[in-house]
Amino acid sequence: MARNAEKAMTALARFRQAQLEEGKVKLLFRNEDPSLPQNVLSCRKLRSGDDRSLERSLKKWLKFRMKVGPKMLDHEGKEVPGNRGYKYFGAAKDLPGVRELFEKEPLPPPRKTRAELMKAIDFEYYGYLDEDDGVIVPLEQEYEKKFRAQLVEKWKAEREARLARGEKEEEEEEEEEINIYAVTEEESDEEGSQEKGGEDEQQKFIAHVPVPSQQEIEEALVRRKKMELLQKYASETLQAQSEEAKRLMGY
Repeated sequence: MARNAEKAMTALARFRQAQLEEGKVKLLFRNEDPSLPQNVLSCRKLRSGDDRSLERSLKKWLKFRMKVGPKMLDHEGKEVPGNRGYKYFGAAKDLPGVRELFEKEPLPPPRKTRAELMKAIDFEYYGYLDEDDGVIVPLEQEYEKKFRAQLVEKWKAEREARLARGEKEEEEEEEEEINIYAVTEEESDEEGSQEKGGEDEQQKFIAHVPVPSQQEIEEALVRRKKMELLQKYASETLQAQSEEAKRLMGY
């Protein structure tokens, strides 16, 4: 193999060097040639333009081939994907506007079954803990007072209107007038308990309907089973004796 010095002495190398020295041939760099792209964005535009022109020429020949030729298959034996007769190859699939054609829509989230929805339902779903925060009860009491005051004002207005017309009131209406401010024992007990709670600065709220525990349910079932067995096998005399024994023992 010849050395670099020997290569430089060849006729072609000497002729090329002479041309460069005379200035007949000038090498153009990228920044000196206006036909070459100057930045990355222009390179991408040039590449996409080449892809589009190549795609157009392919489509032109494909239209001619589709009339007489068989189906177009890729290297895996599958039909080339397309849309309304158009086929896309290679880098043309990544062009803007074409990429969206091949994107699949995301699947909707699976719907929960009725059993899965029922798993999240507990006693709070039925409103057993609505009064635990201590907000609803005072609001209900305030609204109840306003509603009662409105009813009293309405009744007084109707009564005054009847008196102005000269109508006579019946005895039942007089009794209603006497007992309109009467308070039942249940209401008085509730108000008394609330006043006591206000004095002690501790207001009581009903948390929820008392629900028996698992142990209480099991005990009730055992008692019920015992009673059924006694009624089935024991005589009336034996049952009376057992009841008397329980009463004497204090059960």
